[in-house]
Amino acid sequence: MKSEVIKARDIVTSFGETVIHDKLNLTVNRGEIYGILGESGSGKTLLLKEMIMLHKPTSGHITILGNELSNIDYQNAQKLRREWGILFQFGALFTSLTVAENIELQLKEYTDIDKRMRDELVKTKISMVGLPIRAGGLYPSELSGGMIKRAALARALAMDPKLLFLDEPTSGLDPIGARNFDSLILELKELLGITVVMITHDLDTIYSIVDRFCVLADKHVVAEGTLESVIEADHPFVERFFKNDYAKRRLEYGGR
Repeated sequence: MKSEVIKARDIVTSFGETVIHDKLNLTVNRGEIYGILGESGSGKTLLLKEMIMLHKPTSGHITILGNELSNIDYQNAQKLRREWGILFQFGALFTSLTVAENIELQLKEYTDIDKRMRDELVKTKISMVGLPIRAGGLYPSELSGGMIKRAALARALAMDPKLLFLDEPTSGLDPIGARNFDSLILELKELLGITVVMITHDLDTIYSIVDRFCVLADKHVVAEGTLESVIEADHPFVERFFKNDYAKRRLEYGGR
């Protein structure tokens, strides 16, 4: 039986009379890459913010690593935040800090590790995401889009998290860069044994590295599971987004 890392039950999110989520449910299992897909305005990023405690749902329950978020106290919330890393869509690196300083920031704030050891850990994280060590001395303005993504990923991994949250990790990358970044995420998941939760619209990402995913539409999760099970869902958004493409790919690759 798989261990549940994240469980959302009956999540309602509303702003006045505008309802974004209405009795939304999903489950993320330990060690998997889990995708969140949805039509525009379905509240994907808002749901992610609720998971990382940047927004509180109107009602319902989110449990992460055994912690029920609706009644967690400040001290335990701070402790839980150290268990995950976050890669925001555009990197969100501090522009006044070098790559190394961005990665080191959490180590300085939350640990008693001395400067020499912090420097070594920063170099390890930089290498882990496929950047040259010299990139540590560069500022975000000196990086390409792909390098910014990797630097931000290195920062997200600084505290050796159990959970990694990614918001549109391949957006803004060319096709080759996107596939290389997918491969990196998969390698890190297998190497570190972490659980990955990502918002994505990238069909190649869904086909190649996502284990399970959910589809948000009409304020609910309208499908959840593996690709093969999700495409069987009887919903117009799933039909538009997947079925023609899935059939075409199966034909191109000999029915696999």
